Amino acid sequence: MTTRIDALFAKLKREGRSAFVTFLMAGDPDPETSLQVIKAMPKAGADIIEIGMPFTDPMADGPSIQAAGLRALNAGMTLKKTLELVRSFRKDDAATPLVLMGYYNPIYIYGVDKFLDDAKSAGIDGLIIVDLPPEEDTELCVPALKAGLNFIRLATPTTDDKRLPAVLANTSGFVYYVSITGITGAAAADSRAVGDAVARIKRHTDLPVCVGFGIRTPQAARAIAEHADGAVVGTALVDALRGSLDADGRATARTVDAVAELAVSLAQGVRGAQQAAE
Repeated sequence: MTTRIDALFAKLKREGRSAFVTFLMAGDPDPETSLQVIKAMPKAGADIIEIGMPFTDPMADGPSIQAAGLRALNAGMTLKKTLELVRSFRKDDAATPLVLMGYYNPIYIYGVDKFLDDAKSAGIDGLIIVDLPPEEDTELCVPALKAGLNFIRLATPTTDDKRLPAVLANTSGFVYYVSITGITGAAAADSRAVGDAVARIKRHTDLPVCVGFGIRTPQAARAIAEHADGAVVGTALVDALRGSLDADGRATARTVDAVAELAVSLAQGVRGAQQAAE
């Protein structure tokens, strides 16, 4: 079964360019504004949208994304409402691949089978669950693949050649390479080291490799896109959103535009890598 993610990467390969992947937290700063921001992403140049599932204990996330999750939770966001947000997005956009990213606990509480049914019918294409190692594949990964969803795995600078085959075994859609060791938003990605890492992963898989963590500027996005099949930006977009809020942390008239304008410049950076290669 071909997902929207598979179809997108096949198209981008023909076009000779990398994907621009955005990450935003569902419900940040409130459910309605969050939907408007996410709806603005495809027009701003996003090829794939990762949507964070707010969780109380996000251990792999840096302060910016933790704060975004907290704003969303305080605004009443739940996993059920996250799936409703996806349904609303899909009313106007049947093409853009959507990936839910987060932790296993909320899915476990929701019920795996029910979650997979609801995620699929809402219009989700893939999952990135950061705290489920390959040893736990029967919990969610294998059922997700059977349900027709891509299960996207993280590889890191510490994932050696011995570990990599286990990480890749049931991965589909793309491989998400974490360019730095540590939490999101912590440091800048080194494009040369990333290039070597992507080449190493590609010796083990035919899947596209997207690179995230540490990409904050159009220049950085371009440098990464020259080496990878996609560049993922999250913290910088979340920071742009936070910077647009009022003193009480509420959305303003600038919120949607603030995120969209940064996304446009980042997308141009990613597409600049294609022009440099031509």
